[in-house]
Amino acid sequence: MSVALLYPIMKTILRSGFDKEEFLGQARISGELLEDAEARLPEQDFERVTELAAAVTGDPLFGLHQGQRVEVADLGILGYVMLHSGTVGQALKAYQTYNVIVCSGFNIDTEVQGDDLLITTSFQSSPLKKPGRHCMEDMVSSVYHLMMKLSCRTIALKELHFAHSAEAGVPLADYMNVMGVQPLFDRPASRMRVPKEVLEYPIVFGDAKLLRTFEAIAEGARQRLLQGRTFTDELYNWLLKLAPASLPGLKEAAQAFQMSARSLQARLQQEQTTYQDLLNQVRRELASGYLAKPEYTIAEIAYLLHFSEPSAFQNAFKRWTGLTPKQYRLASQQDRASAI
Repeated sequence: MSVALLYPIMKTILRSGFDKEEFLGQARISGELLEDAEARLPEQDFERVTELAAAVTGDPLFGLHQGQRVEVADLGILGYVMLHSGTVGQALKAYQTYNVIVCSGFNIDTEVQGDDLLITTSFQSSPLKKPGRHCMEDMVSSVYHLMMKLSCRTIALKELHFAHSAEAGVPLADYMNVMGVQPLFDRPASRMRVPKEVLEYPIVFGDAKLLRTFEAIAEGARQRLLQGRTFTDELYNWLLKLAPASLPGLKEAAQAFQMSARSLQARLQQEQTTYQDLLNQVRRELASGYLAKPEYTIAEIAYLLHFSEPSAFQNAFKRWTGLTPKQYRLASQQDRASAI
């Protein structure tokens, strides 16, 4: 799972007045891990954090409430692909396609049955182990509430099933307050049944141009995860750590990896990329981050990314994303405002 999934939990912990360092210590999670946005953590570690969070907040429905609090930004690039999809159906398809970026163990399956849409959660792990109750309820609740937030419509559940058992002492009325329907437990699968018309609900903030941009970034991230760690990934991460202080040329990179420039180019060619492509990816990622910070002017960003002049940066960014830096900055600001 992506370490980014811990951020919403940590926000809840801090709002509850619990000490961050003490919580991380009890969860056996390094604080340094939270500083690495690309880090992944095992499913059992995430479950341990969720269980501990439920205990320290005294919330027997912690997972369900976390799903209720989820925001588009919490899902990173996946969330932005969903935000700019045309309909809820397309957003759910994006979730199915790119959910591996945030969590490779959980996903959803959709099936139309008559006038209904069944949304079933899938869990890829050992058949001898079921997912923790809080994790599963978080996933179901987050998908449900994201559909409503993206479409700005109330969606009435017709049916709610959970594969796990009911927790002793937790009133079913508490589930109804969050999900609007009384769930059934110990079912073959965890799933929701909603009217199939939900698939056609338009996404209020959808933008086709931005969708293409975010889909390209998401697909690149998905492919890197599916292919495992490659030489391209290793070189990309090396460049990212050096930037923006330095963006080494091909010869410098070859020396750092103790090979000739020709050998480095050949390795990249085998993985269907080039050194210039990697430099552009690093520049694009850094540019996206800097453009989200209003304290940096576009001219300053251009020089930080080692462009000779602002116009060169603007032309390159338009070529990468289809948007000018100014358009991208404005769209990002609008996205953040809409996700609040």
